[in-house]
Amino acid sequence: MYKKQMLMQKIVCFIMLASSVVTFAYSLGIMSDLYESFYYSIRSTENPSRNPIAGSLIYYDMQDFNKTFLKVGIALILVSLLLFVTNTHVRRRYYIGNIFAVAANIIANIAAAVWASAQIGIYKDKFLNEVDFQAFREYADLMKSYYTESTFWFDVHIYVFGFSFLACLLLAANMIWKFMLMDQEQKLISKGKEAA
Repeated sequence: MYKKQMLMQKIVCFIMLASSVVTFAYSLGIMSDLYESFYYSIRSTENPSRNPIAGSLIYYDMQDFNKTFLKVGIALILVSLLLFVTNTHVRRRYYIGNIFAVAANIIANIAAAVWASAQIGIYKDKFLNEVDFQAFREYADLMKSYYTESTFWFDVHIYVFGFSFLACLLLAANMIWKFMLMDQEQKLISKGKEAA
C-alpha cells in the first residue's frame, strides 16, 4: 500500500506544479485579445472621448491587475516548488515541513483563484457592457484590424482554476492517505514492541 501511495504523492506534486505553470501561462495570455483589439485604437488615456471605440480603455484598466496576476503566477510556481524542496514527493513519512508545504500550496492556490476570478468577472462585465461593439466593428473594418466579441480569455479562468482546485483536492487527499498509513504503521510497530 505504501508503494501506491508513494507513487501517488509524486504524481500529485507534479500535478500541483503543472497547475501553477498553467496559471502563470494564463496570466501571460489573458490580455491577448484586448491588446490586438484596442491597443492601436487608443488615442488618449486622459480623454476617452478622443478614442474611436468607447470602452477601449479596458485595456489600460486591466494593466495593474495583469501585472499583479503575473506575479501571483510566479509566486504559485515558487510555492509549488516547496513540495520538492521538502521532499514531499518522495518522503516516506511527513513531518512539519511537509505539512507546511502542502498547506501553503492549498491556501495560496485557493486564495489566488478566488481573487483572480473576482477580478476577471469585473473586467468581463466591463468588456461586455462598456465597449461599443458597433464602433469597434466599424473601426476594425476601416483599419483592417482584429475584431472579436469573444470572452474566451475571460471565461477560460474557470478551467484554469478548476485544474488548480483539483490539484489542491488531490494534494489534501494524498496527505490524509499518508497520515492514515503512518498511523497504521505506528500501530503495527507498537504491537511488535508489545509482543517482544
